[in-house]
Amino acid sequence: MRVLRDAVAEYRAAATAAGLDWPEHAEAPAGQPPGSVYRIFGVDHVAEQLTWFQSQNWPPRRLLPNGGWIMPWPADGGEELDTLAISIGTPFPWRHQVRLFNFEHLVYTFVLAGEYEGEIWRYEFTPDVWGSARAATSLAALFTGWTKGIAAGAVVHDDLNGWLKVREDGQDEVAVLRERVPDVDFLTFPVYVADESLLRARQRECGVDMDCIERGFDCYEELSDTVRATRRSLGI
Repeated sequence: MRVLRDAVAEYRAAATAAGLDWPEHAEAPAGQPPGSVYRIFGVDHVAEQLTWFQSQNWPPRRLLPNGGWIMPWPADGGEELDTLAISIGTPFPWRHQVRLFNFEHLVYTFVLAGEYEGEIWRYEFTPDVWGSARAATSLAALFTGWTKGIAAGAVVHDDLNGWLKVREDGQDEVAVLRERVPDVDFLTFPVYVADESLLRARQRECGVDMDCIERGFDCYEELSDTVRATRRSLGI
């Protein structure tokens, strides 16, 4: 928890120094998730790191790189589970994760249970990409990576919309990240990966079921059917 708190504080300091408007607020103690979270995701506990993070009540602004924002605890779980149908090929049960960040074309989740608990995974909404992959080994690692991106000038403030964005400089975003912050996994940042071979290589390293990725839409349809059946069993 200390490592996470420090990583979040360092990110906020770097983001505001870069020009992001982020009002001061006092740290809040860790609360409790809604009781429905255990039922929706089929888990018997929720990590303190996640409950602390969701208790901080950050302002409803785009405070994350590339205009991302924090997603609240799910209201009824229906939409939440539907979204998880894109998480094909994960090396953990699809249901054991909760949406945490939204970047419009990407969603990041927090893994709730099992061997991969605490990891952050990312999924692209781009059709036919099937981009299930790990973004970071932990929340602390994620924020530390973003802070390094700001410090290296790979993530900069966009005066036009007031967000932080990955610098392009006429280059592919992934190329900029690999050049400026080579010690941070480029998948930590919410960027589109145009090089499919590069994405597939990282998926293999993350333990993604590549047979499922190869089957693509068929695997997605199978998971969608499972999601619908789960929703029916939960009455949501």
